Amino acid sequence: MKTKTLVSMITGALVIGAASTTFAAANPFSDVPADSWAYDAVSKLAADGIVDGYGDGTYKGQETMTRYEMAQIVAKAMTKTDIDKADKALVDKLAAEFSEELDNLGVRVSDLEKKSDNVKWGGELKYYYAGDKVSHQDRTNDTQYEFRLMPKAFIGNSGWTANARIRYYSNSDSANNGGSTNNGNSDKSDTTVDRIYVEGPLFGADTKLGKLDTYSDDALGSGMIIDDNISGAQFKWNLGKNKDTYVKTAVGRYDYDSEANITTAYDGTGDYAALEVGHAAQEKGLSAVAGYYTLRNIDRNAAKFAVNENGNSIAKTGSDKTGIWSAGLGYKFNKDFNLYGVYAKSDLDAVSTYKGDDQSKAYDITLAYKGADSAKAGTWGLYTAYRYLGQFATIAPTYDAAQRGYKGWEVGGQWTVAQNILTSLRYFKGKDLANDYAGQDADFNRIYGSVEFFF
Repeated sequence: MKTKTLVSMITGALVIGAASTTFAAANPFSDVPADSWAYDAVSKLAADGIVDGYGDGTYKGQETMTRYEMAQIVAKAMTKTDIDKADKALVDKLAAEFSEELDNLGVRVSDLEKKSDNVKWGGELKYYYAGDKVSHQDRTNDTQYEFRLMPKAFIGNSGWTANARIRYYSNSDSANNGGSTNNGNSDKSDTTVDRIYVEGPLFGADTKLGKLDTYSDDALGSGMIIDDNISGAQFKWNLGKNKDTYVKTAVGRYDYDSEANITTAYDGTGDYAALEVGHAAQEKGLSAVAGYYTLRNIDRNAAKFAVNENGNSIAKTGSDKTGIWSAGLGYKFNKDFNLYGVYAKSDLDAVSTYKGDDQSKAYDITLAYKGADSAKAGTWGLYTAYRYLGQFATIAPTYDAAQRGYKGWEVGGQWTVAQNILTSLRYFKGKDLANDYAGQDADFNRIYGSVEFFF
């Protein structure tokens, strides 16, 4: 009863503030069943401050919610931009569940969005430090500032938005030969638009078209294979009663340009395609993911791409294409503890004289406790992980401490010191895969720290 009371209270506030009382009285939609998952979803959004009650912070009402009333709540929540990933996922699931009602309320949904302005601005200011230590060498230091602006414009009542990300970054340690460049021999600062795309419903999927962000493993959240931008299209279908199962496909051009990017990634460019299927547990239970990611017509420096048994650089058979299979399982013991593992294997075969240094596989085993929410001051999280990141089985991993082409342990944590101010500290200790295979000094460790301001 408490849940129904809470959400009906929310409904009262939203209907009063955002809808015509005449239309509300002539509600054309049926009731949402009392045992629906949507009540818990809306309660969580209310607890997180995504949807509001009356001015005094209380909620009033005793009625079971109708689908119209739920659609009003979803419409209001859809106008919020400063929400975390978990709440955004809940809003997306609710929007998919009540999509027909939202379509029928098209004018009113549009009005709600317009009350919060037709163009929304978000952004981030980030400072990070990375200190790398290689065997028998002094630690090298790299510091960087980055400023991001992310405008989002609603395209009429179509459900589509136009999105962009504008980045300005600057390496602040010119005495260290400008660690922000890939060759490390000059200071570097630049402004670039690294994302520009439209997003909306198409073929029953959440669709992105343009220069867009793509991420491997939405179910477990590992991002082990790629967390970068492509130029092309991406489609994601959310399935099941709770919308916690998905199918995602992407196709486009992956273009790593050392003059326009600041971080190390794939050694070249290629035609990218991916197919991923996953299921993500909510509060407790089993999660799973399986995917195939491929690059074709690769233009790269082959000398960087393989080392034979004698330590000499060689090319590999079929090195103009790479296919990577991946699968993973995870289990949430409760809302605080999460354990997962993901494994990837490349089909980039070796030439006959190449015995291999195990660069064609990658895996990540992570145990996480709690998690920091940038919107909630005082929240924090810790994790420990073992990561093996072969260069043939990864493209642009998401990790800040562990690096592509390395294996080892990583520990870290995050803490939200104040609302929208997130601090991170990570430490990776391991070995360079190629040097380790060749019998050379391979020890490597990285200290990484950052502070991020979100707005």
